[in-house]
Amino acid sequence: MAKNRGQWGAKLDFMLSMLGYCVGLGNVWRFPYLCYRNGGGAFLIPYLLFLTFAGIPLFMMEMSFGQYGSLGPLTIWRACPIFKGIGYGMVVVSGLVCIYYNVIIAWTLHFLFSSFTSALPWASCDNAWNTENCTLAANHSALDENVTRISPTQEYWNNRVLGISAGIEETGTIQWELALCLLGAWVVVFFCLFKGIKSSGKVVYFTATFPYMMLIVLFLRGVTLEGAGKGLVYYLTPDFSRLADSQVWYDAASQIFYSLGIAFGGTQVMASYNKFNNNTHRDSVFIALSNCCTSVFAGVVVFSILGHMAHKLDMDVKDVVANGPGLVFVAYPEALTLLPVAPLWSVLFFFMIFTVGLDTQFVMLETCITGICDEFPHIMGKYKTWVLLVVSVVMYFLGLTCVTNAGMYWLNLMDWYSAGFSLMVLAFFMCVAISWVYGFQRFCKNVQEMIGYQPNYYFKICWAVISPMVLLFIVVFSMVVHVPAYYGPYQYPNWAICIGWFMAMLSIVMVPLFVVLAILKAKGSFMERLRYACESSDDWGPALVNASSATSSQSDEAEKKIPLEDTEGKGSSTYISTI
Repeated sequence: MAKNRGQWGAKLDFMLSMLGYCVGLGNVWRFPYLCYRNGGGAFLIPYLLFLTFAGIPLFMMEMSFGQYGSLGPLTIWRACPIFKGIGYGMVVVSGLVCIYYNVIIAWTLHFLFSSFTSALPWASCDNAWNTENCTLAANHSALDENVTRISPTQEYWNNRVLGISAGIEETGTIQWELALCLLGAWVVVFFCLFKGIKSSGKVVYFTATFPYMMLIVLFLRGVTLEGAGKGLVYYLTPDFSRLADSQVWYDAASQIFYSLGIAFGGTQVMASYNKFNNNTHRDSVFIALSNCCTSVFAGVVVFSILGHMAHKLDMDVKDVVANGPGLVFVAYPEALTLLPVAPLWSVLFFFMIFTVGLDTQFVMLETCITGICDEFPHIMGKYKTWVLLVVSVVMYFLGLTCVTNAGMYWLNLMDWYSAGFSLMVLAFFMCVAISWVYGFQRFCKNVQEMIGYQPNYYFKICWAVISPMVLLFIVVFSMVVHVPAYYGPYQYPNWAICIGWFMAMLSIVMVPLFVVLAILKAKGSFMERLRYACESSDDWGPALVNASSATSSQSDEAEKKIPLEDTEGKGSSTYISTI
């Protein structure tokens, strides 16, 4: 199986793919709206804390684990079979997010195609979808102070693109333009992946670098707008009273996991195609910090524009637009109308958002496909393309729910539940499985085999104690003070909340389910079954073709740099010497 599995064509392929995966819509789309929802600067404090004590350590753990095993998210749990449900949970999460993530890409295609005009359609108030409350900068003073002022960009988004209804109960009809854009997005994703990891590895040379050029252009324009300082003050000044709000901490933690892709399985899958001796320590720190800096930078761009909109509409920054997933589809288009040759910049910008989304979608879908094909190797050959096609078609039809008149409510519900609480639960179990069951020292020596030295004390302490404790605290805390999903002033009905929790539990339930199956599959007394289920399979170890030789040479080099600890008969030492 390993011989046919494939590897990255070059180290740069991997780095750009990981940057594209981590630096995606989570940075330019999700981070700004979560920051906006949670009081601006107040959100940055827990965000940076979680990045330091959970994000970076767990990101390196997942990358190193995937590279060492060189397997998909399901088969890699040969390392600790009792926790195979974690792999299934990761595939479920990636699958759920794939469904609505491509809807966001479809939104960008809608804006992209609408930009091929002489004047941007969201720049004026004289269109069929505008209301009497539509307000331009030049005439807002003429309106009655009691009238709710709405920017033409906001009305274009709500009335033209979404055709949004009053609630999730009012499904309405499918927005055929969005349905076609969604179909186009899935076609592009399919053709970029159908030749495997090497084809997507070349695509990211463009898709992972082009977004930075556009963000810099928007930054230079945004910070020079009148009122931009008002937005930046809101963004960078923490309201410490908001830190008492549990939702701020929960959203910060979920954003770290969402943007870095922790517990999605994608990092594991991408790293599994690496050469065995690739330096995961250096790569993980670089990518995680790049991800954080991009998020903060994107926040500066968005809030400078929101400050200008607040000044233009004579409103507080926190009241300018609805604080949901559509925030950047109001803020960014607003900025584009202020640039010279606006349609050209709009085409370039939304093409950039399209490429940003594709990078992450590639990895999440590849996680699902790799998981299936590594678990069932008899379909690894010519049938992999058919697996990709079937999965893509099924996800397209499931995504049609999110392009109805109630689509935004469904997408917000999925984003709220499918990739928040469940990610932290899966990450907690992953940390426990690797550090406490597989063996903390054993894992550190596996890392040493690959990179030539053991992880430093920062990583060791976080893996063994701090990260699992932080995750456990957040999981318990979020359950105690749970805030049901909402979209602006709209409160979801109880049946919708139940559907949301079903999506969250769909991935979590895989863990106890496979614990039970692993114990039932074993023989002997309960303790013997439990012990057997926790032991690594006989075929666990580096799975790449060149792994055995790399392991041998790299271990020799490692022992010259830092001698392996003398475990005096402990199981980990015996295991390392017999791989």
